Amino acid sequence: MINITLPDGAIRQYEAGVTALDIAKSISEGLARKVLAANVNGQVWDATRPINSDATLKLLTWTDTEGKSTFWHSSAHLMAEAVETLFPGVKFWVGPPVENGFYYDMDLGDRKMTEEDLAALEKKMNELAKKNNNYTRREVPKPEAIQYFTQKGDEYKLDLLSNLADGEITFYTQGGFTDLCRGPHIPNTGFIKAIKLTSIAGAYWKGDEKNKMLTRVYGITFPAQKELDEYLQMLEEAKKRDHRKLGRELGIYTMDDDVGPGLIMWLPNGTIIIEELEKLAKETEQEAGYHRVVTPHIAKESMYLTSGHLPYYADSMYPPMELEGEKYYLRAMNCPHHHKIFAAEPKSYRDLPYRIAEYGTVYRYEQSGELFGLMRVRCLHMNDAHIYCTKEQFESEFRAVNDMYLKYFKIFGIDKYVMRLSLHSPDKLGKKYVNEPELWKATETMVREVLINSNIPFVEVQDEAAFYGPKIDVQIWSVIGREFTLATNQVDFSQGRSFKLHYTTQDNQSDTPLIIHRAPLGTHERFIGFLLEHYAGKLPLWLCPVQVKVLPISDKFLDYAKTVSDKLKKADIRVGVDDRNEKIGKKIRDTELLKVPYMLVVGEKEMNENKVAVRKQGTGENVVEGVDEFIEKIKEEVKSRGQSR
Repeated sequence: MINITLPDGAIRQYEAGVTALDIAKSISEGLARKVLAANVNGQVWDATRPINSDATLKLLTWTDTEGKSTFWHSSAHLMAEAVETLFPGVKFWVGPPVENGFYYDMDLGDRKMTEEDLAALEKKMNELAKKNNNYTRREVPKPEAIQYFTQKGDEYKLDLLSNLADGEITFYTQGGFTDLCRGPHIPNTGFIKAIKLTSIAGAYWKGDEKNKMLTRVYGITFPAQKELDEYLQMLEEAKKRDHRKLGRELGIYTMDDDVGPGLIMWLPNGTIIIEELEKLAKETEQEAGYHRVVTPHIAKESMYLTSGHLPYYADSMYPPMELEGEKYYLRAMNCPHHHKIFAAEPKSYRDLPYRIAEYGTVYRYEQSGELFGLMRVRCLHMNDAHIYCTKEQFESEFRAVNDMYLKYFKIFGIDKYVMRLSLHSPDKLGKKYVNEPELWKATETMVREVLINSNIPFVEVQDEAAFYGPKIDVQIWSVIGREFTLATNQVDFSQGRSFKLHYTTQDNQSDTPLIIHRAPLGTHERFIGFLLEHYAGKLPLWLCPVQVKVLPISDKFLDYAKTVSDKLKKADIRVGVDDRNEKIGKKIRDTELLKVPYMLVVGEKEMNENKVAVRKQGTGENVVEGVDEFIEKIKEEVKSRGQSR
C-alpha cells in the first residue's frame, strides 16, 4: 500500500499503481467527471498515470490554472489530428498551451490555410472530440523515436529529439494521431465540448527570421458551450479595447521600419501620459525615502560578467560593440549600474536601508515573432529601483514595496490581482540559478512569510525565479478579465557579494547588504498598453493628453474660445480649441471619438455671460458654468487622481 496525502492534509492508502482518476472516483463520481490532470509531488501528471509510491496529490479541474493548461494542450493535439486528416503530409513543430487557448506551428508545404479551412477544422475537431478517444502515454526509446519520425520525414520532430536523452522521451496518442510530447494530457477527448479556432498567423521556425516561415493556428476550447460564448463576447470587447488600435487612433505612439521593430516612438500625447506616470512615481518614491539617480545606457562587458547577467541572460541582450579593444553592451537591466552607485561612497548601517530609483531605459532583444504592440518591445522604460538593506530590515522593506503596489492598484482601479511567488528549481542550480541551495531556501522562506503576514493573495510557481533569488511577479486583470504581468519585486542574495558591496555594521564589522529589485509600475510600454485596454481609451482626467476641448459654435466666437483656452492653460489644464469651420454637431462627435473628458461649447450667451456650456464625454448633456468655477472643479479632480469618467 502507498500513502496519498491530499491538500487538506488527509492521508489515504491505496494499492501501488493507482491513478489520480481512481482516487477521484473513490472520493466522488462527480469529482472524477471534472478531473483533468493531477499535481503529484509538485509535478503535473496525467490523471490516468499510475502512482507507485507515497505522494502528495492535488486533483486538477477546469478551475485550476494547470487544469486549463492541460486541457488546452490536449486541444492542440486534437487540432493536429484534424489538420493531419485534412492536410495529409503536414509536419508539426510545437503546440503549447498559451494564456488563453493554444496554438500549433506546422509546415503545410506549398499549401496555404484559409479562413474557410478553419471552419472545416472546427467541424472535424468536434467530430473527433465526440469519439471520447483516450490520450495514451508511452515511454519510447530514443532509437525507436528517431526511426518513427525519420520514416515520416519529419525534420522538426527529429530536431526536438536531438535535444532529448534516452529515457526522457514520451509519445502521446489519441485516435489516429501520435505526437512526441512530454504531456500531461486530459483523460480523453470527450472533455472538449466547445471549440473555436481563432486565427492563422506566420511564425518562423524556432522564432528565428532566418528559418522557414511556418503556419501557426490559434484556437481555444472549453468544457461547455456557454463558456465559449462568454469568451467570444469578451473577445469582441477586447478588439474595441486593443491598445494597438487605440494607440493609433488617439495618437499615443508610432513605430517605423527605418527605426526598427519593437522600438517605440512616443508621440506628444503618449509623452504626456509618460510624464504623468513618472510624476506619480516620483512623488510616491520621494515620500518613501528614495533617492533618484541617472545612469548610462551602455556598460563594459566586465560589469555584466561580474553581475552574472551575461552567462544567464546573453540571449536577450543586443550583441556587443567593440571600441578601443573593449566590448560594450546596451544595458538590458539597471541593477549593475545601481550597484556601482551604492559602492561609490562608503556606507554604514546608519545609511541603510539605501533606496535608489530611476526610470531607466533598457534594451532587450526579443525575438521578432514575440513582438506585440506595447506589450513585447525591444526598448523599455522601466520604473526601476533597488533597496539595499540588512536582513533585519528586509521584511519591512519588502512589505513596503508590496504596499506601494496596493496603492497603485487603488489609483488605477485594479480590483483583481495576485502575487506570483516565483521559486527556483533545485535541479538547475549552477545552470539557471546561482548554486547556493541554503540561501535559496532561506530567502524563499523570508518572502513567503512576508506575503502570509501581509494577507496578500499569492500563488507559488516553480522554476521561474531570477537567477540571483526568488521574486514576486504581479499578475493583474483588466476590467474585461484580460490578464497582464505588471511588475516585479525580487530578492537578491548574490550580486551584493559579486560586486563586493559592503557596509559597516554597528559593531564596526563589514557585512554585505541584501538587495531588493522592484518595479511597481513595470515599464511605460506595458503599463500604458494595459491602461489603454483597461479604460477602453477613456483615460482618467489626470492622465489624458487633452483634458478639455473648447468648441466655438461658429467662427464669431473663436476669439472667446481662445480666451477661455488661455485661462485654462494658465491653470495648467491641457486644453485645445477646435477652430475648424464645421458645424457644432460634427465637432462634438469628433471630440467624443478622441475621448476628451470635457468639451466646453461656447456661443453668444456663454460669451456675454463669461461662461461655458460643459459637456462631459459620453453623457450628452450640457451644464452652463462660470469659467473660474469650471477650472477649480477640474483642478480638484486632477489633484485627486480620480479614475471615474
